[in-house]
Amino acid sequence: MDRRSFMKKVGAGGVGAAAATALAAPAIAQENPKITWRLTSSFPKSLDTIYGGAEDVANHVGAATGGNFEIQCYAAGEIVPGLQALDAVQDGTVEAAHTCSYYFWGKDPTFAIGTAIPFGLNARLSNAWFYQGNGNTLMNEFFDGYGVYGLPAGNTGAQMGGWFSKEVNTVDDLKGLKMRIAGIAGKVMEKVGVVPQQLAGGDIYPALEKGTIDAAEFVGPYDDQKLGFYKVAKYYYYPGWWEGGPVIHAFFNKQKYQELPKHYQAALDDACAFANTNMMAKYDVKNPVAIRELIADGAQMKGFSTDIMQACYNAAMEVYAEIGAENPTFKKIYNDQTVYKNDAYGWLKTCEFRYDQFMMAAQNAGQIKPLS
Repeated sequence: MDRRSFMKKVGAGGVGAAAATALAAPAIAQENPKITWRLTSSFPKSLDTIYGGAEDVANHVGAATGGNFEIQCYAAGEIVPGLQALDAVQDGTVEAAHTCSYYFWGKDPTFAIGTAIPFGLNARLSNAWFYQGNGNTLMNEFFDGYGVYGLPAGNTGAQMGGWFSKEVNTVDDLKGLKMRIAGIAGKVMEKVGVVPQQLAGGDIYPALEKGTIDAAEFVGPYDDQKLGFYKVAKYYYYPGWWEGGPVIHAFFNKQKYQELPKHYQAALDDACAFANTNMMAKYDVKNPVAIRELIADGAQMKGFSTDIMQACYNAAMEVYAEIGAENPTFKKIYNDQTVYKNDAYGWLKTCEFRYDQFMMAAQNAGQIKPLS
């Protein structure tokens, strides 16, 4: 082959490669369009672990799409108040929200199942029911009526039972008690004599300090410590049986979600799953430290008596029967979750519970310690 012929062929190949590159660039741009969403949180930035779930979603979506899909996060009140997050997604004010489904139970009690109901699932079983059971499917069939699509994007684990200005040893001690607790849990408490109060997080401390309320539940040691409740109500009860494993949801305007490229949807789904796992991991690291510090500062740990727990359980079953008699959607989803829960605890008590029981006894005996 002579040199001129060879160079012509190479030149032609180079032109072809350049043309292919030129053609590929617009195609790549179309596959990875620049999209900016706004997300409103129901939480203040000061509650960094819960609010941080929204930032986890945004950061992971941005990294997965080379920055082409940007989600801008706003704390409660910066665009809309925290309890209007769902409405903002519905009406298109924002494309997304990071919130608790049960905040909106006044629209329909079924919303409560999306987060947690009294004596419901723990965090591990919540994940199993949502991801591998019927949870995501059933809840999104319900959410569809509100024009939103939801995914788990956080979990606090079992919450504490709250701060009390006096001891509650019997069911009679609950009668007339003014307690900051809302939603279905408030209805359950009402049945055993508690007077439920609805207060925003920032209003709890002064209400306890002034005696306007006698008790208040919030989240758990790490978040409660930030708000200083131990200074005005020293009895710290457990467990928060109304929130055994509360799910924090990411809600998306369904039309906007469906308009995303499929790989953007996948990036968003994966980001929510990470946020869900990471929030629980954060609490499992931060709560042990916070509870030690709270006890050192004078908080007195108290477990709810079996009599109180049983009375509240019975009251919860009454509430669910009343709601289910009037709300077939609530009944359908509640029953599905309950069937799963019954099977799941049948398994967990066989192996997991015995293992944890032994290890906790070892911890109580001081046998769990680093190597010297």
